[in-house]
Amino acid sequence: MQTSNKTAKEIYLEVKNNPARKRFGFGKKAVLVNVDPQKAYTAVDKFATAYETDPNQIGYMNKLATECRRLGWPVVWTYVAYMESGEDAGIWGTRTDTPDSLQNIKFNSERSEFDDRVQIDKERDVIYCKKMPSAFFETQLQSLLIWHQADTVIITGGSTSGCIRATAVDSLSRGYRTIVPEECVADKHESYHYANLTDMSLKYADVLDVSEVLDWLKQQK
Repeated sequence: MQTSNKTAKEIYLEVKNNPARKRFGFGKKAVLVNVDPQKAYTAVDKFATAYETDPNQIGYMNKLATECRRLGWPVVWTYVAYMESGEDAGIWGTRTDTPDSLQNIKFNSERSEFDDRVQIDKERDVIYCKKMPSAFFETQLQSLLIWHQADTVIITGGSTSGCIRATAVDSLSRGYRTIVPEECVADKHESYHYANLTDMSLKYADVLDVSEVLDWLKQQK
């Protein structure tokens, strides 16, 4: 095992700026998957579980969504919410039991609501309630991708080290070109954030500047 005195951010920037870094590249058709941009994770002024990395994150997500809609490509939003009993959180909901605990994000609670800044087209966009980290796990996302004959998945939201990484691994495992716009994902601590951006860059996804992703979308017809 290699050791280093560099920070996770420094290591990530080395990987990002390596001119020899290989890419999976974009395909022909993408689906945008916005993972859990809900108040439990975005309302930093209200909830201890919330976090912010790039203050423009949600604005960028909305721009990506606008471009995908222009192309007639699916825009997916996921959120987590659980029954009063919390039993649908399974073993994941058993470590703690405080007001901030995962299984206490209840249906119809403020913590389960999408962030007020998120621009959802309720007639065209797809909304999935997920129970586990990956947006693919026991949702209809795979079927949606097959129906639309998509070969590329663009992932935004949070957290970088949790649901983003899990969704990226599942996406790559299912054979999709996986794109993570860097400014569109967030985490509680920069160490987790950059360590997982590094790992995804090296193994599972293309972590790109959001400007490059937007430029590619704008070039599509």
